[in-house]
Amino acid sequence: MTSNQAKDPAASTKRAGEPQTLGFLLLDNFTLISLASAIDPLRMANQLAGRELYRWYTLTQDGLPVRASDGLQVTPDASMHTPLSLEWVVVCGGVRPQHSVTREHVRWLQSQSRQLKRLGSVCTGSWALGQAGLLDHYETSVHWECLASMQEAFPNVTLTPHLFSIDRDRFTASGGTAPLDMMLNLIAHDHGRELSAGISEMFIYERVRNEQDQQRVPLKHVLGTTQPKLLEIVALMESNLEEPIELDELARYVDVSRRQLERLFQRYLLCSPSRYYLKLRLVRARQLLKQTPLSIIEIASVCGFVSTPHFSKCYREYFGVPPRNERLGGFERPGSSPKSPPLLRQWGNASAAQEPSSGAQQALANAQGEPTFASVLLLDR
Repeated sequence: MTSNQAKDPAASTKRAGEPQTLGFLLLDNFTLISLASAIDPLRMANQLAGRELYRWYTLTQDGLPVRASDGLQVTPDASMHTPLSLEWVVVCGGVRPQHSVTREHVRWLQSQSRQLKRLGSVCTGSWALGQAGLLDHYETSVHWECLASMQEAFPNVTLTPHLFSIDRDRFTASGGTAPLDMMLNLIAHDHGRELSAGISEMFIYERVRNEQDQQRVPLKHVLGTTQPKLLEIVALMESNLEEPIELDELARYVDVSRRQLERLFQRYLLCSPSRYYLKLRLVRARQLLKQTPLSIIEIASVCGFVSTPHFSKCYREYFGVPPRNERLGGFERPGSSPKSPPLLRQWGNASAAQEPSSGAQQALANAQGEPTFASVLLLDR
């Protein structure tokens, strides 16, 4: 038993080898890709381990079918009030979460929190947790379209532009395929990197992103259509990373003075144009380090740095780690400890007979004929 389990009185009620149970609460107009990105890693974890590590149920407020944002109708396993032995609750949001979250959702989520549940969300599901007051002073990720409105609605929530955030007993993913990365990191924490790596191989997923990876928020979303010259300048910068354009020349391209150019960047992007240009080049360098076999010398050249020492100095100052260490990093940077939350467990009083059958069990039974079944051996934890 780990120290975290020893501190959690509910943990002792669970027998070794029993699966962790998750409830996915589906809001109206949830995004189907985010739900699939969160559930499929759990299915594959069971398949590769050859036993049921995770069990999951889909839930709605009243147990009735709900439509995803793409119009597909999903029939849930149960209503959220069905007595289930849930350890994790994940809210799945999508379009217009402000109109999808009800008072009943809020009360139910608050009751789950009081039972020491591990609470999470995908896409805009963070809105429901925020409205329930369950994200105050937690680092939180949400789809970039919802960042500004959520910050205004919930000022005590620490919103980040990261793809996903794992902060103590809260885990939130921005949307799209980001829940896949979040789940792979959580699985690696719970059952080891070998299993997580095996899942990513099965999904033909070349690189598992970590908590440091950020969403790419379109500048048009930040600025709207009010600053066409600034948008044009940034587009020129993005198209000329290998051979950076001098600032005076950039100003001439869009018919503004250099002083006007600098004022635009300071007012709307809160930095100098040279600093913003450097950020674009360093972010591109980071992508190349993690996703290609190019040497550090080649990456420095491709990103417009005159020498490798200068590139390494700028990279370390911006990201806090030298390029060589970044390339060697896995799920977390060398020397860092996982930030994943302790495993919080709470088991209800419902009997197994009261619980609906889980699709996880059927999926595992169907996978027994697969050549990858039980292909990753796990140490008992």
